[in-house]
Amino acid sequence: MAEPRAEVVIDLDAVRANVARLVELAGPAETMVVVKADGYGHGAVEVGRAALEAGASWLGTAALAEALQLRAAGIDAPVLCWLDAVGTDMRAAADAGIDVSVSTVEQLKAASGARLHLKVDTGLGRSGCPAALWPELVRAAAESGERVHAIWSHLACADVPGHPSIDAQAERFARAYGEALVAGLEPRRHIANSAATLTRPDLRFDMVRTGIAGYGLNPVPGGESLTPAMTFRSSVVSVKEIAAGESVSYGHTWTAERDTRLALVPVGYADGVPRLLSGRFSVLLNGERRPVRGRVCMDQIAVECDAATRPGDEVVLFGPGTRGEPTATEWAETIGTIDYEIVTGMYRSRVSRAYRGRR
Repeated sequence: MAEPRAEVVIDLDAVRANVARLVELAGPAETMVVVKADGYGHGAVEVGRAALEAGASWLGTAALAEALQLRAAGIDAPVLCWLDAVGTDMRAAADAGIDVSVSTVEQLKAASGARLHLKVDTGLGRSGCPAALWPELVRAAAESGERVHAIWSHLACADVPGHPSIDAQAERFARAYGEALVAGLEPRRHIANSAATLTRPDLRFDMVRTGIAGYGLNPVPGGESLTPAMTFRSSVVSVKEIAAGESVSYGHTWTAERDTRLALVPVGYADGVPRLLSGRFSVLLNGERRPVRGRVCMDQIAVECDAATRPGDEVVLFGPGTRGEPTATEWAETIGTIDYEIVTGMYRSRVSRAYRGRR
């Protein structure tokens, strides 16, 4: 059997353990697990099923098309979608029993027949109804007779515990809730993301929306112990010797100081390995960290190795870190981004996906 060219292996038992812990923290509040972007690169359907088995009661997606894929796979749990282009036919949401987020009166009309979550902008400055227009939206929703299940918002800086914007947004959310009640609505509330679920029990309200934490990546440094569910692996395709003074890869940014053995690994930036990692990272090969030499190419990297390395040997690019391998968080910190971007970057056609744990 051929070794994988580029493969992510998803530990569904880790997903279940992470979600079970988040459900426990949420207490009486319901738990939504967000599975947008194909489950942050982990597989929306498989993660969704695992999350529901672990006690989550909702799933969340950005696009309606993502929500419909869950329904097509037989998942009948409550699902909320919240971001689609103007003109998207939202009748499919009502037909499939998918909840829809709306932030304007126009969106309210377009989503007629679906159960609604009214979103208010409390300070993130992205989607969500501005405070000045909120009374009009909640009044229109009340008068329309549409089913309004909840009001909601999203926090900007919850991953920085103690940031003053968190309390400011909470106060604005409380005012928005009061205005919804005055308009005659009796909505539920949700504002807590992963970080707030972990650090702000006062903001869990009726439901929490957990994204990255369900996949085992903690947005709050030094916080709750979670287990990363994704391992990114490949294998050696060839091994060669280069002499001292020879250079490797485009631009000759690395030159061997001594005779060196190199393993060629068939993954590159087309497979989710950031080119910015060039000269700054290592992989796990035969139980040891081995440095990657030269620039990351579109399809390949060169790893310094020892005499025991053979074609077919497994190469772990990142994983949970339990074997000493790099982690997605390590990659992110090295290049100045977030681990969300690293794992979601595995949502690629050339990277195959396998699962461990009960499916």
